[in-house]
Amino acid sequence: MKRGGSLVATHESTLYNEVGERRANFALADLFGVDFAGKIEGPIKNSYLTLEHATKHPLLAGFDPQASRIINGVYRIQVRPTTEFPARPITLIPSYPDLPMEEVYPRQIRTDIPEVYLRELGTNGRGRIAFFPWDIDRTFWEVMCPDHGRLLANAVRWAAGEPQPLTVEGPGLIDVAVWRQKSSITAHLVNLTNPMAMKGPFREIIPVGEQRLQLRLPPGTKPKRVHLLTAGRDLPYQISNDTLTATIPSVALHEVLAVDLA
Repeated sequence: MKRGGSLVATHESTLYNEVGERRANFALADLFGVDFAGKIEGPIKNSYLTLEHATKHPLLAGFDPQASRIINGVYRIQVRPTTEFPARPITLIPSYPDLPMEEVYPRQIRTDIPEVYLRELGTNGRGRIAFFPWDIDRTFWEVMCPDHGRLLANAVRWAAGEPQPLTVEGPGLIDVAVWRQKSSITAHLVNLTNPMAMKGPFREIIPVGEQRLQLRLPPGTKPKRVHLLTAGRDLPYQISNDTLTATIPSVALHEVLAVDLA
């Protein structure tokens, strides 16, 4: 990691071995910068997170500065820091009773307990690690809270430490993957826009409209041909600062943007 690399981990990551037995500590404790403190809390009731906007950390990009509090996850692992964490963009508001009604109020309005541990290692912070000690990913899958999705996406962008190779803007729920070969790049778009997206096999295909792509080209290369493999036709595009911009008119189930490089 000191020579570069990115890691985003959550909750019990690396706390169990290959057969599901709990370890005494995280296998990657030296990278996380924290040790397992021996307790897993949950299910947690009435717990929230404070967004520390004063830190101006990229993890909070896209959040309204007036939004200072979001919901916590369901399970939280207690950890013991083994190094300094000067950046604390998210802090804990501890759990409090949910009944009776007269008891439903936070006992602590604010703490300095981090709910994400961020590290930069190596020269110029080339290696970046983000560790969430709570189940942000599982909770997002079940609850689909956009705040959790934004935090996860921001953590991945921050840990990557460089511009995204591909961005896609358009309606619907699209799964995106980029594949680089010696003389080509392909971008796969799979349309998951469907009431059954999280439930099982689709019962029908629901096409989505225009998808605008911005694809970073490898330095020193230029496109020789840009075409859609499913639609079977060439696609108009523009080039600016080694970035290719193109618009796919629609995606039914699966479309592939193929860029042949010169």
